[in-house]
Amino acid sequence: MKKIHLILSLAVLLTVASSCDKGFDTLNVNPTAATALNPVFTFNNAMINTAYPASTLVFEEAIVQQMFSPNSGVLAGGNFNIDNRGPTGPNAAIWQGYYQNVVRYLVDVINQTKADPARANLYNMTRIWKAYVFQVLTDSYGDIPYSQAGLGYINSNILPKYDTQESIYTDLIKELTEATAALDATKPTEAGEITYGGDIGKWKRAGNSLLLRVGMRLSKVNPTLAQSTAQKAFAGGIMQSNADNMAVLNNANYRNPVGNTLNATEAANYYLTRYFVNYLKANNDPRLMSIAVRYVGAKSGPEQTPARAIRDPAQQIGMPLGFDNGTIPAQATKDGLASFYDYSQLDRNRLGRFDVPTFLVTYGQTQLLLAEAAQRGWITGNAADFYNAGVTGHMAQLGLVDAGSAIAPAAVTAYLQANPYVAAKGLEQINTQYWVASFLNGPEAFANFRRSGFPALTPNPYPGKEIKGNFINRLSYPDSEISVNTANRQEAVTRQGADNQDTRVWWDKQ
Repeated sequence: MKKIHLILSLAVLLTVASSCDKGFDTLNVNPTAATALNPVFTFNNAMINTAYPASTLVFEEAIVQQMFSPNSGVLAGGNFNIDNRGPTGPNAAIWQGYYQNVVRYLVDVINQTKADPARANLYNMTRIWKAYVFQVLTDSYGDIPYSQAGLGYINSNILPKYDTQESIYTDLIKELTEATAALDATKPTEAGEITYGGDIGKWKRAGNSLLLRVGMRLSKVNPTLAQSTAQKAFAGGIMQSNADNMAVLNNANYRNPVGNTLNATEAANYYLTRYFVNYLKANNDPRLMSIAVRYVGAKSGPEQTPARAIRDPAQQIGMPLGFDNGTIPAQATKDGLASFYDYSQLDRNRLGRFDVPTFLVTYGQTQLLLAEAAQRGWITGNAADFYNAGVTGHMAQLGLVDAGSAIAPAAVTAYLQANPYVAAKGLEQINTQYWVASFLNGPEAFANFRRSGFPALTPNPYPGKEIKGNFINRLSYPDSEISVNTANRQEAVTRQGADNQDTRVWWDKQ
């Protein structure tokens, strides 16, 4: 009898336990939590993180002699012509930021959408953006992880091989051509993406404009492919106005890293170069009024107050290159200034605000590339017309960023009349204007300067440079790659050349 009662008791306990287990797997699940993330939000996150890091002030802007800091330490780089790598060095910022916060998200979106017909437009938008990101990376460093990049979360490949820049460019052309052509306004247009709000026409024009840039980058190393790519992009339809500009739309929550830096810790440390200011002054370029401010009489950062601010182009004085924080005070005195804080800066209350867009590909830049393609006889059209449209487009762009930087149409007309396009020196004019139009787009200004050789900059005379040549040709790989992805990095170095700032990337043919 006791045995029977024991069996019955166990049966009851098992029944109760079974009842308790029923639904236990859902008991601790939040019924309102998302179980899957819409890939368009992942795409938006990648686009936001594409904004250039503040390190472009340390290297790219200084290399092309538009803006720099005379200070040493972490700010030393392009001005001092030294390889400031280190584990968190400024030469590593684009690499780390893009691979960690952009590439892996783009690869994830592509992986989620490539087999989903309903997300075909998102798939192809992401391919276009990915092509942009990888062009910046390969232009900056040369051979880089490309075909296997971002696959750590998908197939556990955490040690990607380095692809040659030539093979990367071949694939960029393929990706941009295919993705742009495949965009289809009859399919879901992804209104939730933050760059163009799902406007397929704008995405197509952005894709073709980026394809034009990719093609023109090959003008020295493979003119035939450069020409055919430029022709393909032009025929497909490129940006028609500043409304088509491809940019990261920063705001108070997602701040422009460059603007944020210039309005915080480094507010008094960066200055417009004398070469840049003098170039604009010599040509009566109205953009100087839009860009520059000078805090007259300032003897320290705290004295750079609104009451001292002067934006009159005639009063702007750029800081000369070749000095550091130990020698620039004496030079400032020689220039008749109260201190080096008295030199001209980017106006951080206008174009240097923390919430201004980070422009990636613009209408003005695109028109200037068309001017070069036309000047070379690669496309139909008048080079002077494209040139004028490019200059006009950039001047108009400044006013769209900040009303205080707007340039009157009459001033634009007067400038073009005083500085007409001359075919005999067309390449120099076009690419010097491209340099101005790429202000604050450090990676692009750096890349096009290497490709075109313009503007005709004089090497920075600062003593003690580490490079052997006149200018930095690439950024060195981050130290993290030396310790983590050792074998693949070494293979790339053996193939490409020494991992220093003298080695040229593939398309930068002498």
